Amino acid sequence: MLHFLRRRFLFFFFTYLISSLTIFFLLRVLPGDPARVIAGGREATEEQVAEIREKLGLNAALPEQYLTWLGDFIGGDWGETIAFRGADNRDLILERTRNSARLAAVALLLSLPVSLALGIIAGLSENKLPDVIISLLTLSVVSLPEFVTGLFLINIVALRWGWFRASSAVPATASFGEMLPALWLPAFAATLTMLAYISRLTRAGVIEELKRDYVRTAALKGIAWRTVVWRHVLRNALLPTITVIAISISWLVSGMVVIEFVFGFPGLGSLLIAAIERRDLLLVQAIVMVTVTIILFSNLFADLAYALLNPRVELS
Repeated sequence: MLHFLRRRFLFFFFTYLISSLTIFFLLRVLPGDPARVIAGGREATEEQVAEIREKLGLNAALPEQYLTWLGDFIGGDWGETIAFRGADNRDLILERTRNSARLAAVALLLSLPVSLALGIIAGLSENKLPDVIISLLTLSVVSLPEFVTGLFLINIVALRWGWFRASSAVPATASFGEMLPALWLPAFAATLTMLAYISRLTRAGVIEELKRDYVRTAALKGIAWRTVVWRHVLRNALLPTITVIAISISWLVSGMVVIEFVFGFPGLGSLLIAAIERRDLLLVQAIVMVTVTIILFSNLFADLAYALLNPRVELS
């Protein structure tokens, strides 16, 4: 177990280091001078640009800039945002991450039961009518871009039917109860995006397990089919789904940029778009690093959960 954890954390460390290097240098090679953009573009004076460059530390050599930035980030000093009137980056990002986590929780509440149920039904009825219908519906939904799904839900479900609010533009500091009415429609859009991935993986796992020898042996022994399915087939078939669910959690918290933008939801994705538009380097770097951290921890949790639940995986 300790050897397994050591290898996973070593992989975590090197991935984190490479990601931070990539984020830092990619943002530095983008065209345009971020200091001049922040200062007001062509109308900014050279003194104003020089002051902002000094404040952002852009006058130092790139390796020095990188080490200073990474050390400050790990130490909890994420700087101040120039684009949002000098607010503290850390407080702003944590607030938006909390909002994205709320949206992710509602989306998981909707998507997991439906996706798993559809995948199990499709797997138990391979190549039959239920399987064909479920496959067609899920693949049709997932083939649509996220912004198309969002606009469809806004125009039909919200504006025409009046079931939910069309806009999720609520105050970023609102409580969960105040925010909940605005969460349902973007959560439903995220559910439709994840539906096919989770259900198709569940279907494949169920079909694979049904073809194994132990299932045939259990049936020949006279064990009830329902018992075989619930106690043995599903337990093994759902193990690979854990990885996809963990990846989905990281995407829900940090990657729903399009959905948050379409619905106007004050989450981490919409904050990232605003930071990129205003060339706020420190804010963009901090957001992307938080995103990387969420993704790495989600995958680490998935590996640990899969190893603990599957006795065939060696932890030593």
